[in-house]
Amino acid sequence: MVKERARILIVGGGYVGMYTALRLQRQLKPELKRGEVEITVVSPDPYMTYQPFLPEAAAGSISPRHVVVPLRRVLSGCRIVIGEVRSIDHAKRTATLTTLATEEEGAGAEQIAYDELVLAPGSVSRTLPIPGLADHAIGFKTVEEAIGLRNHVIEQMDIASSTRDPAIRDAALTFVFVGGGYAGVEALGELEDMARYTARYYHNLKPEDMKWILVEASDRILPEVGAEMGRYTVTQLRRRNIDVRLETRLNSCVDRVAVLSDGARFPTRTVVWTAGVKPHPVLAATDLPLNERGRLRCTPQLAVEGTPHAWAAGDAAAVPDVTAEPGKETAPNAQHAVRQAKVLGDNLAHTLRGEPLETYSHRYVGSVASLGLHKGVAHVYGRKLRGYPAWFMHRVYHLSRVPTFNRKARVLAEWTLAGLFKREIVSLGSLEHPRAEFELAAGGKPPNDPKGSS
Repeated sequence: MVKERARILIVGGGYVGMYTALRLQRQLKPELKRGEVEITVVSPDPYMTYQPFLPEAAAGSISPRHVVVPLRRVLSGCRIVIGEVRSIDHAKRTATLTTLATEEEGAGAEQIAYDELVLAPGSVSRTLPIPGLADHAIGFKTVEEAIGLRNHVIEQMDIASSTRDPAIRDAALTFVFVGGGYAGVEALGELEDMARYTARYYHNLKPEDMKWILVEASDRILPEVGAEMGRYTVTQLRRRNIDVRLETRLNSCVDRVAVLSDGARFPTRTVVWTAGVKPHPVLAATDLPLNERGRLRCTPQLAVEGTPHAWAAGDAAAVPDVTAEPGKETAPNAQHAVRQAKVLGDNLAHTLRGEPLETYSHRYVGSVASLGLHKGVAHVYGRKLRGYPAWFMHRVYHLSRVPTFNRKARVLAEWTLAGLFKREIVSLGSLEHPRAEFELAAGGKPPNDPKGSS
């Protein structure tokens, strides 16, 4: 039994934040009813994004609204605050945050007090000081970026189809992806597959007119599926006329020209940056112990090392891997994050009730990756799959992992309908500037780019 009213603050509404809150709702249901526990979740978005589905959302196989899970619906027993935590003073048990109303109120950031802290802010894109990157590149971590990229790719095909300038046409049909991890390879594979299909509806475009380039700094791609399957993936991508450049870096993209470390230059209107992630900046604004990579030092019980009443998991946490040799840490991926969240929720409940804690232990089972419709690679429990079987396993696995029965049913229905009907090839770039047409009609200044992403 919880002896005193406990205020639990969960920072972040991603995998770890949502699943931890969901676990606490179930484990502390009697205490929540009696008012002995209060759970507050602070998240910049009112939803959790299931990121493995972002490539399919970008390709139009899944509706964007089915890639996200509304926090308020799932976490009915929690208080949801849409805002961002700016700093944490754990010694005083306070967090400073801004909300959507902060600027309107003009009162500055507010403080929230807590008794137990769960840090799960996730990660942000790891960028490099490359000239032109901030001006011309787009990431691939959010549903907004995925849909924006889909609109952008189709708009580039529209531009190429209507222009008479060969240079503009060539730049519009050149797509550069930087980073050979899951995000980069899956996004490239799905979008190339979509664009190849879409090209049949243009009278003067052919799939061979498009240049798809994957730039990877190391000597292989998809290291999670093993060296053999990584080589197979490179072979399959090259068979689709995708230019895979290993041990190559992006040096510049100034003036919409991608300059690579091997000397190649590609005029392009599309640079997609998926070259890794780094811990969320809020971790540096705390008084909690960090390792050399900026992640929170944690115990195998998912408590912050040497810091009572503080917990962490997922991308923000350096969790020892008890199934591996000493010194190894669990990989910052969704497979560990979801499982860690359940143990974290259980251990937090155990702490409030004075019960012994559990140790997080999970041996990595493998990975699956999609390379487009009916194409994929997988390395699971030592077994290697490729082509249709790997693609099918990818869909089955992620369908089983996406939260809530509601989302599972909707995604399955969309996949079924997509198999019966033709793909959608519509670009809705105007959604990014919904007031542009009205402003022009009302006598306002016409925007430089009314369509949005172009």
